[in-house]
Amino acid sequence: MRKLIGFIIIMQMQKKINVHIISILLSGIGLILSFGCSEPDLSDVSYVDQKPLIYPDYTDIVIPPNIAPLNFMVPDSIDRVVVTMRGTEDKMKIEGKHKIFFRIDRFNKFLEAHKGDTLWIEVSTLNRKKWSKYLPFFWYVANEPIDQWLSYRLIEPGYEVWNKINLSLRNVSNFEEKVLADNNQLDGACMNCHIGNQKLPGKSFFHLRHPERGGTIINENGDLRKIDTSTEGTISSGVYGNWHPGGRFIAFSTNIIIPEFYSTNDMRMEVYDTTSDLVVLDIRKNEIFSGNSISKPGQFETFPEFSADGERLFFCVADSVVLPEGYKSLKYSLCSVDFFEETRSFGDCVDTLFSAKKHDKTVSEPRVSPDGQYLLFTVFDYGTFPIWHPEARLNLIDLKNGEINELPEINNNKKYSNSYHCWASNSRWIVFASKRDDGLYGKPYFAYIDKEGQGHKPFVLPQKDPEFYDYFYKSFNIPELFSIQPGFEAEDIEDIFSMSSEKVTPVGIEYNGSVQ
Repeated sequence: MRKLIGFIIIMQMQKKINVHIISILLSGIGLILSFGCSEPDLSDVSYVDQKPLIYPDYTDIVIPPNIAPLNFMVPDSIDRVVVTMRGTEDKMKIEGKHKIFFRIDRFNKFLEAHKGDTLWIEVSTLNRKKWSKYLPFFWYVANEPIDQWLSYRLIEPGYEVWNKINLSLRNVSNFEEKVLADNNQLDGACMNCHIGNQKLPGKSFFHLRHPERGGTIINENGDLRKIDTSTEGTISSGVYGNWHPGGRFIAFSTNIIIPEFYSTNDMRMEVYDTTSDLVVLDIRKNEIFSGNSISKPGQFETFPEFSADGERLFFCVADSVVLPEGYKSLKYSLCSVDFFEETRSFGDCVDTLFSAKKHDKTVSEPRVSPDGQYLLFTVFDYGTFPIWHPEARLNLIDLKNGEINELPEINNNKKYSNSYHCWASNSRWIVFASKRDDGLYGKPYFAYIDKEGQGHKPFVLPQKDPEFYDYFYKSFNIPELFSIQPGFEAEDIEDIFSMSSEKVTPVGIEYNGSVQ
């Protein structure tokens, strides 16, 4: 019987048999393989020609071998649920009232033993003394793990309140979570953008916004610095930023950001820049520099991202428009320019990878895969702030040939924002913030990107209680994967918050923008 199941799975992996036929075959095998003593008399079971309705939706997905248990639930009207997880040579069976809780140790061991294998999940439910058995769904266990640590900002999803914010760190292999920084310990300071360096995982940074004690916190393997990146020659302190892979430089946008409220009920608000430029911070010399190609008069440059080899800088750029009247015509293209590390300078030729004029769309948040093959970015109708745009979708560019993949497997049909994405260090996994469940709360979703650049169905960050997202009233903002822990605690941030910020010197920067 095991050989028969193995043959069916191999046929599916070779795409010689479709999933529906496999479901029917495995359901038939279920007639022969009883569930054991706790399973009902199979003669009393009704077979349902559809997959079970479970929450979260973990049906037919690719998962990493080191992910926390994918606990799920069925509708609470169910009296009892029995679940069997089958691999080619082993199976696991658990049951519950209407929630399924896998033991962490057994679940992790089972996945590790089935890397590169397809697991089939069979669900039977008891309702009003009648048993129903559904078509099985699958979990394909990838060979590549996901980075173990996930950082995110927990914040209310509205725009009126941000007085309770913390940066948290979650171990995605289990359910352990700790606070990295809490603004209740920091005089109510706003915190955002905890960004890591995939090439040097011990480095990260985030911003503390406070009128007297704010600054950019630079973390180098647990050693912390607080730097004031604002100067008389720049528009503002650093806003959106990313690391150079060598660890010496961080590219930042400097922006004047304005929120505006809609008078119609189909959109909540718009956030846009009235002016913006790009600068680079040299953390070795505490100097900020720029270049003519990334800071042009009459243009808005934002969202910088260094290439994996550090020799190019990607960024988004738009022609300036009159704001707020022309907000719907504000559309950003995705561009790149050469960067010369030794001379701290930029090339003169700016290449366009995604033209706003050609596609009649805008882009934001370019993120390069650590292997340098792909660039992931957000596409939406207009503007620069996708989180309030329900049409925001992730796209992928193959940097070798320029082909654009609209990732239909990752972008669901619902018009809820997908944004704030990040790559795992092995370039096979991404995490992004999505509002696909209800349009309001952002949650971290993982998705597998295979070696051919094809995306696979995403799944939400597992929680110990599968009902967690129904009663947790905060958004998971700016999720970022780390292969090692950042190396600091909330108490360390509280200590450095009380210290003075280091100053930076602008080198060759002349502010060309103008506030409209």
